[in-house]
Amino acid sequence: MSEDANVQFSDREALRFHSEGRPGKIEIIASKPMATQRDLALAYSPGVAVPVRAIAENPAAAYDYTAKGNLVAVISNGTAILGLGNLGALASKPVMEGKAVLFKRFADVDAIDLELNTEHVERFIDAVSLLEPSFGGINLEDIKSPECFVIEQTLRERMKIPVFHDDQHGTAIIAAAGLINALYITGRDIRKTRVVVNGAGAAAIACTDLIKAMGLPQDNLLMCDRKGVIYRGREDMNQWQSAHAVATDRRTLAEALEGADVFLGLSAANALPPELLQKMAARPIVFAMANPDPEITPPEAKRARPDVIIATGRSDYPNQVNNVLGFPFIFRGALDVRATTINDAMKIAAATALADLARQQVPEEVALAYGKQHSFGPDYIIPAPFDPRLMEVVPVAVAQAAMDSGVATKPIEDMDAYRTSLRARLNPTTSVLSLVYDGARANPKRVIFAEAEDEVVLRAAIAFREGGYGTPLLIGRDTVADKLRELGADPADFELHNSVNSPLRDEMVEFLYKRLQRRGYLRRDVERLVNRDRNIFGALLLQLGKGDAMITGVTRTYAETMRQIRRVIDPAEGRTPFGIHVLVGQSHTVFIADTTVNERPTAEELAAIAEGTAAVARRMGHEPRVAFLSYSTFGNPPGRWLENIRAAVQLLDERQPNFEYEGDMAPDVALNPRQMEKYPFSRLSGPANVLIMPGLQSANISAKLLRELGGDATIGPMLIGMEKPIQIAPMTATASELVTLAVLASAGIAR
Repeated sequence: MSEDANVQFSDREALRFHSEGRPGKIEIIASKPMATQRDLALAYSPGVAVPVRAIAENPAAAYDYTAKGNLVAVISNGTAILGLGNLGALASKPVMEGKAVLFKRFADVDAIDLELNTEHVERFIDAVSLLEPSFGGINLEDIKSPECFVIEQTLRERMKIPVFHDDQHGTAIIAAAGLINALYITGRDIRKTRVVVNGAGAAAIACTDLIKAMGLPQDNLLMCDRKGVIYRGREDMNQWQSAHAVATDRRTLAEALEGADVFLGLSAANALPPELLQKMAARPIVFAMANPDPEITPPEAKRARPDVIIATGRSDYPNQVNNVLGFPFIFRGALDVRATTINDAMKIAAATALADLARQQVPEEVALAYGKQHSFGPDYIIPAPFDPRLMEVVPVAVAQAAMDSGVATKPIEDMDAYRTSLRARLNPTTSVLSLVYDGARANPKRVIFAEAEDEVVLRAAIAFREGGYGTPLLIGRDTVADKLRELGADPADFELHNSVNSPLRDEMVEFLYKRLQRRGYLRRDVERLVNRDRNIFGALLLQLGKGDAMITGVTRTYAETMRQIRRVIDPAEGRTPFGIHVLVGQSHTVFIADTTVNERPTAEELAAIAEGTAAVARRMGHEPRVAFLSYSTFGNPPGRWLENIRAAVQLLDERQPNFEYEGDMAPDVALNPRQMEKYPFSRLSGPANVLIMPGLQSANISAKLLRELGGDATIGPMLIGMEKPIQIAPMTATASELVTLAVLASAGIAR
C-alpha cells in the first residue's frame, strides 16, 4: 500500500521538493574522516589492501570491514510504478530513491536505488544475482505480475542474502497483523474462518499465501479476479492463481461473499458495494486496500454494517495498512543476524509482533500527536505508522524467527542488548514529528500567516492547507490574491485578511487601546498600529479568538517582531518566555535554550527555562538530561559569571524536578562521554540533550553557527511560554520550516 495515500500537495510543490538544492533525495557521505592524507591512505591505497586480503581469506569478513551488512539495493524495472503502470525504469527512479530514504529514516538501513532497463525476466534476474557481493539484501519494487513471482523466486534460490518483493509481502504482513487482531476481537479461529480475496495480483497472492501459512485451510478461501471466482477447472488462470483454486460452485463475488467472515480487497475502487457487504457473516472483517481509493470507504461500510471492522490503505481512516510498518524493520532484523533469506516464519513473526504492539498501551507522545488516546479495539487493530516502539519490537521478532528457523548466520546472543542498540540507532524526534503531522491532519487548526505578501510564506501556507493540517489565515494587501494565483493556488480556498478593510478593525482598536493607553499610546497611535503593522493585526486576530496559532518573522528581525507581539500578547501566567533551537540528527536531538529572548537571565529565569525546555524535550519523545553550560566546569576556572548558574541549580535542587540536571559545565563535558568519565560525581547518566545557555549572546551565536555549519537539521527557534501559540521564524526560514513551526504551534508541542 501507499506509505501515505492521503497527504495532499500540488504538482509544483512536489517537483520543487525533488529539484531544489541537490537534485534527488539521496547522497553518499563518507562514514570515516577524510580530512588528511593519512585518512585517505587508510581509506584507499595502501591501507585498503589489508581488508582486501582479510576478505579474500574469509568472505564473511566483508561484513566487518565494509558496509555490506547494512546495505540494501532497492531495484525495479518500472513495469508497475505505484498506480501509474509501466512507465519504464528511468521513471521509477524517484520512487526507488524515496524507498531508500524510508529505509534510512525508519530503520537506519543504508539503501541505494538501482533501475534496470529491461523487461526481460532472465536478464533482470542475471543482473540482480550478480550484485550479491555488494549488498546485504535486495528489495524488489514496482515489478508487474506475474513476472515478479518468477523474478523473486529465482533470485531467492540463487542468492544467499534476503530478497524481498515489498509490493507482495509488505502488504501481506501488515494486513496479516490486522487480521490477527480482528479475529481476536470477533472471537474467530483462523482455522474456521471463511475468507474472500478480491484481486489476483502480486499483493493478493502474497496475502493469501501468508494467511494460509498462518493456519487458514485451503478450502476456506475463495479468490476472485475481474471474471469472478477462481475455481478448479477454470482455464484462464496462471500457475500462481491456480494454486489457490478450490472446488466450488460459486462463480461471482456476490456468491463468494455469502456468509464470508473476511473480505481482503486488493482490486479496485468501489469493488465492494454496500449490498454485497450485507451478505457477509456477523461482525464482518473488511480490508479494503485498493490504492488510492478503497473498495468501500469506512463510512459507507459502517452505514451498511455497523458491526464491521474495516481497514484501508489511507491515513485519514482508522486501521491504515501501511507498508512502512514492515519492510524497514524486517530488513533491519534480517541484516542484523545476517539471514540468508526472509522466510514465512520471519514474516509471521513480524505480523504477530505488529499485532501484539497494537494491543499495548499507546505511548504518551503518540496520543499527544493525534490529540486522543488510541486503545486496542475495532478502530485500532494496526499500530500507528510512526509508533517509536516499532524499531525495537519488529526487528527483534524477525531476528529471533530467523535464528529459530535456521537461516541466521550470525545469531544474537544478548537480545536485551540488541533491543538497547536498536533504540539508540534512531532519533525519537523524527517519529514524534511524523506523529505531530499526522495528528494535525486529524485535528486541523486555523493558523495565522502574518506576512502573506512574502512568497516563501505563501508557499508555506499553500503547503499547510494542501497537507490537510488546517486553514491558513493570510494577512496582506490586495496583491495576496494575485500572488496565490501565480503560485497555482485558488484564493477562494484561503481566508484573506486586509487591515485596511477588515470588519474587525474597530474591535481591535478598542482592545489594543485599553491595553496600551497607560503606556503612553494615543488612540491614533493604536489605529496606526492596527492599520499598518501586520504582526500587530495578526496578534490581535489571535487574541480575539479568530485563529488558533500564528506564524511570523520572515520579514523582520526576531527582536523587532517580538517587541510588536508583546504589545498585544503577554507571557503565559507564571511563565518566562524563551526560545529553543532544536538540532535533529539521525540518532540524536539536542535542545538549546534560551536562544532568542532573555539577554542575561536571572537564576530564577534559568531554572524556569530548564524546566520548560525539559517539558518540550519530553513531549518530543526524549528523557531530558539538562546541562547548564559555562566556560567553567564545576568552578574550574573560577569566574564572575557563575553565580546565576549555580543559583539556578540550587533552585532545582529545592524543587526536585523529574529530570536529570547538572552544572556548571563546559560543552565538551556535557556532551562527550569520555570527558564525562573524568567527573564520576556528575548527576547526568549520559550526554546532555538539553543545553541551558548562560546568556543570549552565547546562545544565539551558538545556535546560528550550528544552523549554518552543522550537519544536523534545525527546528526553530521555537517560542515557548506565551499565553497564545505564536512562533517567530528566522528570516532565513524556508517554506518547509515554516510549515513545521506552524504544525508544532497548532499541535501544542511548542507551548
